[in-house]
Amino acid sequence: MKRALCFFLFLCINLYALDFKVASYNVENLFDLNYDGTEYKEYIPNTKYWHKKAFKNKLNNISRVINDLDADILSLQEIESQAAFEKLKSKTKYKYGVFLKKKTSSVGVAVLSTFPLVKYEGIDVDRYDKYSRHILKAFFNINGKDLVIYVNHWRSKRAAESTRIKYALALKKDIQTLKKGMDYIILGDLNSNYDEFLTFKYDDKLNDTYGITGINQILNTTFDGNLISKEDINTKQDDIHYNLWLEIKKQHRFSSIFRSENITPDNIIVSKELFDTEAISYVSNSFNVFKPPYIYRKYLNRWDMRKAKGYSDHLPVFAYFSTDKQNYALKKSSIKKITKISDLYMVEKLSKSVELKNAVVLYKAGKIAVIKQPLDRAVAVYNPPKELEAGRVYNLVFDKLDSYFGLKEIKNITSFKETGLYKNYKQLYKNGLQTDLFNLENQNEMIKNLSGVYKKGYLYTGKNKKIKLYFKKGIKKPEDKENIFISSGHLGIYRSKIQIILYKQSDFGLTTRQIL
Repeated sequence: MKRALCFFLFLCINLYALDFKVASYNVENLFDLNYDGTEYKEYIPNTKYWHKKAFKNKLNNISRVINDLDADILSLQEIESQAAFEKLKSKTKYKYGVFLKKKTSSVGVAVLSTFPLVKYEGIDVDRYDKYSRHILKAFFNINGKDLVIYVNHWRSKRAAESTRIKYALALKKDIQTLKKGMDYIILGDLNSNYDEFLTFKYDDKLNDTYGITGINQILNTTFDGNLISKEDINTKQDDIHYNLWLEIKKQHRFSSIFRSENITPDNIIVSKELFDTEAISYVSNSFNVFKPPYIYRKYLNRWDMRKAKGYSDHLPVFAYFSTDKQNYALKKSSIKKITKISDLYMVEKLSKSVELKNAVVLYKAGKIAVIKQPLDRAVAVYNPPKELEAGRVYNLVFDKLDSYFGLKEIKNITSFKETGLYKNYKQLYKNGLQTDLFNLENQNEMIKNLSGVYKKGYLYTGKNKKIKLYFKKGIKKPEDKENIFISSGHLGIYRSKIQIILYKQSDFGLTTRQIL
């Protein structure tokens, strides 16, 4: 009888196991038509660009995205008021929802849900800063299992990193009050890239914190200078977090575009508890960006005030969670040993030293070298040993990878051994006339035989075809409209933009050949 009862309970638990979708969307300035004095100047009611028709169009467009996204729990940012929130909610399927705003802020945050909210509260980030925004803390009980959602909208990058650290510290302080084992999700517009500690450190206007960031070092999405991976999550300290952007390929990591740069201000960050196979768990590899063609087709179809058309300057992000147990151990067996340069592009970091054999040095200048294994890819080496020479073949051992504004680099070569000479090593350069320069698979390749006209920082190689040129300090640039010929160009990336880097004066020359 006891065994039968246990079996019956087991069936009931699995019968009611539930997968559910959690998402976040910055709707971009959903203001109402009531004047209260905290509006952005562009959204003062009943003016040239913000009026009844514009408000109606905005509501219809944003609700279309929300209904198509079809999340079970949806966090929202940039809503002005309770009135605007209620108007939006009325156009969706959601029965439950809550809006939160600091009185002095222009916009607030919200949650829509198909599950009842048990309770909610606001976390005051900075009582003395009228521009700061509260963090919304929402409690849910899903199939008898507790879940906390933290909805964030951190200060924009018009302000330095120290302002965003205040949000991270307030959040961290509240997390420490949760009961042990509580499942929680951090999500929203953090105005921080998932790898902010790498992308902001060279920007003096942002980096007023000596390289410390809110999203990475305060929330512990990094450990010892590397991003926390799924494999790390149960081997490090209790308060680490995993950023779900790491679940998808690098070229697809963006939820907004700023000055032609792909950025990830919208984040879903999960606690260690969501990987413990108890209560609620994250469903591996379920994170993604919601981008149907009507909101993204090469460009964001953002809100256009003049035409009263468009959607938002952000794309929604989402992930799935489950009340059923997940088997994370199965994923570890898929991790392969790194033996080729192409393998390096499949990982974010190294857990141990790697040896690359038969790597040919294609190019070396100052603190940069480019190496390539014949029949495989190329990669940059930052601060290579002085002894490395172009044309020589080496076995290299190193223990660090970096992404310098998107460009993959090897760092910290611990040992090397010369194994031969590759006499015609420049045959391993890519022919610029026959290579798709904008294919990310060609990142870090050396380019030769590329001609064009230089105009305002770009090389024009044909009708409407251009690529950015970056000249290292000390190089005399060509005059505008001069014809040039590149013999040694490093195909790189800077802030999501493909470019050719020229390190030496001898890397290019003038030519009489007319391209345009």
